[in-house]
Amino acid sequence: MIETFKNNVAKTTKPTLSILVPYYHDDPVLLLNDLLVQAQTAGLVEILMYDDGTGNANVNARLISTAKKSTAPVSLFFAEQNQGRSFARNYLKSQAKAKWVLFLDADMRPVETHFLRDYLAEINADTADIIFGGFTVPNQKQSAETELHRAFSQTSDCLSADARSKNGAQYVCSSNLCVRTGILDAEPFDTGFTGWGWEDSEWAARVSAKYRLKHADIPALHLGLESTETLLSRFKNSGENYVRFTQAHPDLAKTLKLYKLSKKLGHVPGQKWMRPMLKFLVRTSALPTKLRLIALKLWRASWYAEVMT
Repeated sequence: MIETFKNNVAKTTKPTLSILVPYYHDDPVLLLNDLLVQAQTAGLVEILMYDDGTGNANVNARLISTAKKSTAPVSLFFAEQNQGRSFARNYLKSQAKAKWVLFLDADMRPVETHFLRDYLAEINADTADIIFGGFTVPNQKQSAETELHRAFSQTSDCLSADARSKNGAQYVCSSNLCVRTGILDAEPFDTGFTGWGWEDSEWAARVSAKYRLKHADIPALHLGLESTETLLSRFKNSGENYVRFTQAHPDLAKTLKLYKLSKKLGHVPGQKWMRPMLKFLVRTSALPTKLRLIALKLWRASWYAEVMT
């Protein structure tokens, strides 16, 4: 069951861009406020948010209160049960009115005050069917627990549009992704992915072969950095999703460093016995960050190697 709230503006507006925000154990109120401020000058946008089964009454009440006061169209959806990120994104798309949608993760915030205007300018330019704006992380350490994730993102994900363009779909993720709704009708996110990881990479690889992909410098700030323990758990448990990705796109997968490393480790007898030492290195904050990152990447590759064999 999915309960719905729509403010009065949402019932009549015909927007150019629908902003879609799924959330699960996040508080997207600050993001909603940021978007509403920008909507006053950008115009032609609607905002849709989907609670994927969290059921936090306080958060949802504050979202409704904010939506009621808004002069921009806001629609809120509250699901009783968690059905996964792919389902949430597909559902939000089905409720969107615009011919373009912008997916934003709930723990993102626009970096620039002209964030929405930049996306609308790209839409009006009509030079792409899919636009990935990129993301960044805080410049300063937030906490000891999240510092490894911040460093991992800085080295692996926070790239300029020019750097991302050289690798096409490899650096596309749905945390800040603008796309024509017709593409999502033809190529929805694969709901066969469960838990965390790789569903947006699979989708990007699938659609970039058929449609115009553009990397743009319209970054969002990722504030929801994860703890070291969460990273270890996600990398350990996302192996089945990674295999699903590699089976769907074997040619692309074979070009990636992670795939090559996982394959090599798969040929090392007893490689899984190195995991306790890798976990120890990842957890030891007194060690140099570079060493901890190497251990973290080997940890992920070790688990992936096990499910790939």
